Amino acid sequence: MQDEKRFAVLIDADNISAKYIKYILDEISNYGVATYKRIYGDWTRPNAASWKDVLLENSITPVQQYGYTVGKNATDSAMIIDAMDILYSGNVEGFCIVSSDSDFTKLSSRLRESGMLVVGMGEKKTPKPFIAACNQFKYLDVIAQTEQSTKEANQNRTNIKTEKVIASNHRPNEIITSDINENSDTNTDSGKNMTEISVIETAIMKMMNEVEGDQRMNMGELGSRLVKRYPDFDVRNYGDTKLSKFLKKFDFLEIKTDKSGSSMWVSLKSNKDKVKQIKPGSTIPKSKRNKRKNYRKKS
Repeated sequence: MQDEKRFAVLIDADNISAKYIKYILDEISNYGVATYKRIYGDWTRPNAASWKDVLLENSITPVQQYGYTVGKNATDSAMIIDAMDILYSGNVEGFCIVSSDSDFTKLSSRLRESGMLVVGMGEKKTPKPFIAACNQFKYLDVIAQTEQSTKEANQNRTNIKTEKVIASNHRPNEIITSDINENSDTNTDSGKNMTEISVIETAIMKMMNEVEGDQRMNMGELGSRLVKRYPDFDVRNYGDTKLSKFLKKFDFLEIKTDKSGSSMWVSLKSNKDKVKQIKPGSTIPKSKRNKRKNYRKKS
């Protein structure tokens, strides 16, 4: 607990919906403690009333910022100024910039240059430059979809158990079926700026080939390397809840747990599994016979 990082959570209300507040605070709790929680917007607007209860429940400080001219976003400047003030105060080790606006790209880069851990959050429409400027980036719409799908699946399981109990008491010979497995993957639409799974696959193959010795890597280390290379990497973006389940999608990988059961290791599958051995007495294919003839002629 003593090594927990302190974070400043700065939210752009002009680009983020109130429904994401819970997910923002839950997600940042995985990295440390939110010591600053501020949200910026023009709270005199009629549509800002929906924020009141959410901000009170989560103890978030609203910062008033009037729109000086039509079509211009003054919130960005207020957030940037506050971020630099907090940086120079020396009271935090990280920042959480919540917005889908690319205007915070330079701010994120500057904070990283000062040694801050920058976690960005926004929707899948967030421009790639802002995503790349963060240490890590989380898609709030994906997180919300994943949690909703999990809740629905759990509810389905509860309903199924209830139905089975009722059926066992009243209709013992009746076979009960369920549509729980029909819960479709809601995260297949990765968005135009999200890193594609094919890119992740190529990166994993390259990293595993570069491993020396027994060519195996701790699963946690592999996940950390992927995040460092692709800030928006999160297994939830590809419909999974655990890294181990995500890695099982790639047939060239082998996952094993050590004897203690405390850690998992990833390695490339042996080529021996892919090579078919020719049994004694079996007929050699014609194409291979021709190759052997040509080799004898040359020798």
